[in-house]
Amino acid sequence: MHAFDVLGDPVRRRILEVLADGELTSGAVADIVQAEFGISQPAVSQHLKVLRDSGFATVRPQGARRLYAVDSTPLHEVDMWLDHFRRFWVQRMDSLATELARGKRGRRLATTHTATPKEDPR
Repeated sequence: MHAFDVLGDPVRRRILEVLADGELTSGAVADIVQAEFGISQPAVSQHLKVLRDSGFATVRPQGARRLYAVDSTPLHEVDMWLDHFRRFWVQRMDSLATELARGKRGRRLATTHTATPKEDPR
């Protein structure tokens, strides 16, 4: 399965977001996903299987539990593919950073001018 086929599903993307914060049991993942998407535990297990089989997630047994984690290898491949398109938004992000800096400078100057006590004209 191609990486974008895996990532194209909102449930699988959400599972990866949840796992990005650290290892979780399949039960903990299922609780979160079931509450948000209203799907069954077997459906969550199927999504975890797709993530595992496609290399996006790892699983390790711990007693009777299974702990899932993100495997970043396929994400690097996605990032390399996206690299061809970065030029479309990098310039815009640079422009945004410039405008944010101008806004901060303007607010700082405005604060400096209002903080200075005014002389009494009497």
